[in-house]
Amino acid sequence: MIGSLRGTLVSKRPPWLTLDVGGVGYELEAPMSTFYRLPDTGRELMLVTHLVVREDAHALYGFFTEGERALFRSLLKISGIGPRIGLGVLSGMTVEGFYQCIRDKNIASLVKIPGVGKVTAELLVLKMKDRLPESIEPERAALPARSPAEGEASGALIALGYKPGEVMKMLKDLDGVKLTTEEMIREALRRVHRVAER
Repeated sequence: MIGSLRGTLVSKRPPWLTLDVGGVGYELEAPMSTFYRLPDTGRELMLVTHLVVREDAHALYGFFTEGERALFRSLLKISGIGPRIGLGVLSGMTVEGFYQCIRDKNIASLVKIPGVGKVTAELLVLKMKDRLPESIEPERAALPARSPAEGEASGALIALGYKPGEVMKMLKDLDGVKLTTEEMIREALRRVHRVAER
């Protein structure tokens, strides 16, 4: 099992990134919560990882924090929930936000996550309610975490059909502390329309 990797960030194109570790390039998939915290290419980086072995491929997933990986692993233990939904959850909301949705049985927020319909949301609430940590502390990361508003805006834009890479550009430089989720989405869509009109 590959538990973590430390190396030089070679490329990052959501959801893929490549990490050069001693001359070996490891290709990983990562959620947007991790992509938002990545340094520039050429910089050193350490990610915790999870390896999924299938008959046709070995897939390596990278996470910026232990909390992200722990939630990803918990989701994979649920029958019918695969890596794609796991990445979608972490791209659509924070770890703390997801656990709060499970506590509150907030189906309405869960169905906003890309790939999660009502049936899947109900399954998540049912299966995750007994797997919640006793306390949820916001994780401290080496780089500043993005705001909950930005995470929710990102998930909403992906649900509208925009690709993760496009969403990163749409939300770039928007202040998620001063702006609400709705204001961020509105401004991001304005940016797209301005570019299209040129």
